Amino acid sequence: MSIQRPSRRGLLKYLSLLTVAGTLPAVVKGAGAQLSAASPAAALSPEPAPQLTATGLNPHRVVLVKTTDRATGIRQAMQLLQTPSFRGKHVFIKPNYNTGDPAPAATAPVVLETLVQELQQDGASTITVGDRSGMENTRSAMERKQVFSLAQRYGFKTLVFDELSRDSWQYFPAAGTNWSQGFAIARPVLDADAIINVCCLKTHRFGGHFTLSLKNTIGMVARHVPGDGHDYMRELHRSANQRLMIAEVNAAYRPALILIDGVDAFVNGGPEQGQKVQAGVILASTDRIAIDAVGIAILRKLGTTPEVSHGSIWQQSQIRRAADLGLGAVGASQIELITHDQASRQLANNIQPFLS
Repeated sequence: MSIQRPSRRGLLKYLSLLTVAGTLPAVVKGAGAQLSAASPAAALSPEPAPQLTATGLNPHRVVLVKTTDRATGIRQAMQLLQTPSFRGKHVFIKPNYNTGDPAPAATAPVVLETLVQELQQDGASTITVGDRSGMENTRSAMERKQVFSLAQRYGFKTLVFDELSRDSWQYFPAAGTNWSQGFAIARPVLDADAIINVCCLKTHRFGGHFTLSLKNTIGMVARHVPGDGHDYMRELHRSANQRLMIAEVNAAYRPALILIDGVDAFVNGGPEQGQKVQAGVILASTDRIAIDAVGIAILRKLGTTPEVSHGSIWQQSQIRRAADLGLGAVGASQIELITHDQASRQLANNIQPFLS
């Protein structure tokens, strides 16, 4: 089999994140999430303090916009987050097209369209949108979600991962993970200058418990690589360590932006159907752990499954393993919630007890 291997530098970076499989960190206890308004900034001091980025921003900040208007919410969230410019960059967008069903089962067309508009206005060099479905033919799901018609209108590229050749997959070894034979990620994702993870807010009844940004990364992973008889998704979904494996895949890359469309949410069932409620929120971050923790807190506030509700958010297997790998926040006290109006601040205040 001829699978592209990662570069030595990339592989060493990936391996440096991995610890002995199954080793989980102690929960870091803190006072709770720091809450800020866009102007003026405010209130609770986080402990332990996050290491600020070169721009002086908290790397664990999560923007929360209370809205039922997806397009407006996406634009406001991106503006408030103050992400670096995408000008001149080759951008890969990874939506959630596990099926072609209406949101929150899959990414709403208006979310993709708004994001593409914002990136083009910002001067992105190229934009590629791709995914691998788990419960439907991928091309069919993308067709149902208007991806190809939007691509014709806006001139971005599309990729159906199931249709990639064997040379278009990059293999990551099993060492230090719960994957028996490692896993393979679509090379076009890894070759991009910036990766944007676009997610829905929902539970997952097939062992993931919740499917937010960490779980959305699984769509980058091959089910089958041509010439390789192993079924990576069968292994994942049959493993008692499924939630650890989800987190481990995320060590292979770092997103430039994460968006969660929580206008509607599945509070049980999922990923393709479940009990739908209007959560009325858009989230944005660059930290997968922080944004997933906030998403779980919102699900808990709405009333969700015992698996998602039980214990500390920071003891959830996906969250703890991702923290063990150094992928983001390790406790609620590091998270800074950014809001822009009273309704958003009220929701942020309401979910803080669930975070900590």
